[in-house]
Amino acid sequence: MSLTVTDLEVEDIRFPTSELLDGSDAMNPDPDYSAAYVVLRTDGGASEEGHGFCFTIGRGNDVMAAAIQALRSHVVGRPVPRTAAGLAALHRRLTHDSQLRWLGPEKGVMHMAAGAVVNAAWDLAARLAGRPVWQFLAEMTPEDLVSLVDFRYLTDALTPREALGILRAAEPGRAERTERLLAEGYPAYTTSPGWLGYDDDKLVRLCKEAVADGFTQIKLKVGADLDDDVRRLSLVRRTVGPGIRIAVDANQRWDVTGAVEWMRALAPYDPYWIEEPTSPDDVLGHAAVRAGQPVKVATGEHVANRVVFKQLLQAGAVDFVQIDAARVAGVNENLAVLLLAARFGIPVCPHAGGVGLCELVQHLSMFDYVAVSGSREDRVIEYVDHLHEHFAEPAVIEEGRYVTPRAPGFSARMLPASIAGHRYPQGPVWQARRTPEETAR
Repeated sequence: MSLTVTDLEVEDIRFPTSELLDGSDAMNPDPDYSAAYVVLRTDGGASEEGHGFCFTIGRGNDVMAAAIQALRSHVVGRPVPRTAAGLAALHRRLTHDSQLRWLGPEKGVMHMAAGAVVNAAWDLAARLAGRPVWQFLAEMTPEDLVSLVDFRYLTDALTPREALGILRAAEPGRAERTERLLAEGYPAYTTSPGWLGYDDDKLVRLCKEAVADGFTQIKLKVGADLDDDVRRLSLVRRTVGPGIRIAVDANQRWDVTGAVEWMRALAPYDPYWIEEPTSPDDVLGHAAVRAGQPVKVATGEHVANRVVFKQLLQAGAVDFVQIDAARVAGVNENLAVLLLAARFGIPVCPHAGGVGLCELVQHLSMFDYVAVSGSREDRVIEYVDHLHEHFAEPAVIEEGRYVTPRAPGFSARMLPASIAGHRYPQGPVWQARRTPEETAR
């Protein structure tokens, strides 16, 4: 049956996470985790809708929602894309609009807005196919997967022919890896203990709980004060012992010289990687940080597009690529990054947490394992234990591993009560927080 997109609805949804300092780090001390949430309505009714979103941390979520609305004409009134050809055409339509592209090009608010709509379309297509997104992708032919990628600006590092070779090489083991994935899930690490605003007692308690829950890697926020970072990292290392990996994350706080000096000071406590040591746009800076101190380098959650990822890989600037499901232009562009990482032999360890990022990115890593890299070695997905209760099919962790999703779609659908309660500023959660001065206006 042919379906048409009849409407594109956008909601400004925010959660007051700053009240407990959840998500706090050296650059973002008081985030209110938020989602510019999009629903693609169709003439098939409520059971045939697509859900997607962009993640923000509060102010500016309304700007994100307005950017998504600007894409209505590229979606509403058109047939629902259900195949690789249709999803590739939608991605190109959204990212190649010359006047909207001018606002980037292919980066920033407009590019993220395109990603929210693309991801909602993937959610809808996978639902109609009766498959979770990871499996919907993994059952496509190598030729279809290559057709999804925009190779403009990439062919000096990865050609369509080379991408096809990577996918064909992984094809024979797809069925076996799918069975293993369904049985075993996918390795996770947790950032839940490590927010910068937590006191020592909470930090130690949550680290102990993480190890007891089966996590073999945790992450600690750093970058505000060197002496405090040394003290906290030393405390965590004593708490969890030598067998647990401790990654550290500076959230772009330093310049290159500062990053090198800081990490030399933290190195005796055996950090597994330093994440976002400097500006996400500074490719050569990341390369210098990697060369100037002994800790491995990870980045990617704020990398704007496939081109910057290409350059990070070409420059030998990273040991781990960190994709974000809602930062670049959706599934299609993340597929390009997965293929680039496979071409250079660099593990992908996605950024998650936030609002719904765990729900989305698990699909991308699982697809990568089944159909692209064929490996889970040195690969983990970030996990943060909050806000999952607002989703109809939340991410599930057992013994430090993501349980493989089986429900059709992208795990992106938020519960109606959560949407109604957390609309900004009119939802009751936010009305209850209005000051007398705000109410009087």
